[in-house]
Amino acid sequence: MILSELEQNLLKYAKLITEVGINVQPGQKVIIYASVTQKKLVDFITSNAYQLGAEEVLIEWHDIEATKQLLLNASVDTLKRIPQYISDKWRTIADERVSRISIISDDPNALVDIPAEKISVYQNARTLSQRPIMEVTTNNDISWLVVAAADVEWAELVYPNLKGMEAVNCLWREIFKTTLVDRPDPIIAWKEKVKDLSLHAKWLNDQNFDHLKYTAPGTDLTVGLPEGHIWEAADSTDAQGNVFVANIPTEEVFTAPDNRRIDGTLSSTKPLSYSGKIIEGIHLTFRNGRVVEGIADQGNETLQHILDTDDGTRSLGEISLVPDDSPISNSNITFFSTLFDENASDHVALGEAYPFTIKGGTNWNVDELRKHGMNVSRNHVDFMIGSKQMNIDGIKKDGTVVPIFRDGNWA
Repeated sequence: MILSELEQNLLKYAKLITEVGINVQPGQKVIIYASVTQKKLVDFITSNAYQLGAEEVLIEWHDIEATKQLLLNASVDTLKRIPQYISDKWRTIADERVSRISIISDDPNALVDIPAEKISVYQNARTLSQRPIMEVTTNNDISWLVVAAADVEWAELVYPNLKGMEAVNCLWREIFKTTLVDRPDPIIAWKEKVKDLSLHAKWLNDQNFDHLKYTAPGTDLTVGLPEGHIWEAADSTDAQGNVFVANIPTEEVFTAPDNRRIDGTLSSTKPLSYSGKIIEGIHLTFRNGRVVEGIADQGNETLQHILDTDDGTRSLGEISLVPDDSPISNSNITFFSTLFDENASDHVALGEAYPFTIKGGTNWNVDELRKHGMNVSRNHVDFMIGSKQMNIDGIKKDGTVVPIFRDGNWA
C-alpha cells in the first residue's frame, strides 16, 4: 500500500505518540480519547500500540456536534446527572491503570452559543465523575499524553484567510513541525529535547528558591514555593517505572506553588479556549494565595464559573517557565489551544497541583497535600502569562536574588 505524504507523517506521529508519549510496554492497556473525525490517526496509533505489545487498546470516541446538541436541548437538571454506568467506567479504567492518550482537535469556539451556566454544570458533573481518572493521572500512577490533530473548524480559526483542507493542511504542517515529526528521526529529536529541558529543571532544583517574583505589564506577582518542591521537565515516570512524555509538544519546566503564599496581580497574554469558549484578557488579584478579584475582557462569565468550581480554583496549582524564544512562540501563531499556546509562553494553572511536584507528594492524602501548600481541586485550567516583557527572579531564603528570566528568556 502506498501512503500519501500526510499518511506517512501520521504514521510517524503515531510512533512518537506510542513510543515516546506513553511509552507502551508489553501487557499494557491503553485508552484513546478522540473525535470521530480522527479515525486515520487513531487507526495508526492502535496498530502501533499492539505492535509494541499492548494487551488492549480502548477507544472513547466523541462528537462535538452531539455535545453541542445535548447542551442546547437538555435541561440543567439533566446535565447535572451523570449515569452510574459512566462513573463506573471511569472508576474501572482508573483501577486497572489504563494509560491515556487524549487527542485534541475540536473547534476551540464550538460552544460559543451555549449559555455559560449550562457548560459549567455539565463540565462540573463530568469532572466529578472522572475524579478517579484525574487522581491516577495527576499522581503519575499511569503514563498519559495530550496531543493534537488538525480539523477543519480549528484550522480555519488559526488561519482565518484559508478554508477547508487548505487550512487543515497548514495546521497539520505546523503540528508536525512543533512535535518534531518533520525531523529525520523524531524519536532521537525528542530524546535531545527532553535532555535540554531536564538541564533547566535540574538547575532550578539545585537553586531551591523560596519564592519567585514575576514582573511584566499587568503582572506584579510574588509566588511562594513549598518546601521540597520539585521542578519537572518534559519526561515523567509512572508507578510502574516507565518513562513517558505527557505533552507533545512541550517547551516547559514546571512545579507547584505554595498556595498560601501568592500575592499581587496577574494578567494573561494569550487567549484561553475552555470548554468550547474563548476567554481573553484575564486579570487576577491574589492575596494570601487566594484570588480576591478576577475579571476577563472577553468570556468573563465563563471565567467566573471556573473560579467558582470549588475552593481550589481560586488558587494556583502550577507555575511553568517557557522562554519567549522557543519554536511555537517564534511561529507567531495563536493556536487557540492550551497545548500549543502554553508552550509559547510562561503559564500558570488555576486548580489542582500535581502531587509528583513535591517530595513525598504521591504518597500523601488530600489533607497532607494541603498541609504542605499543595492546591487541591476538581479542575486544572492553564492560561498564558508570558511575553517578551516578562522578568522573573528567584529569591532564596537568605534573600539572595537570582535572575531566572530577562525579557522573556532564560537569564
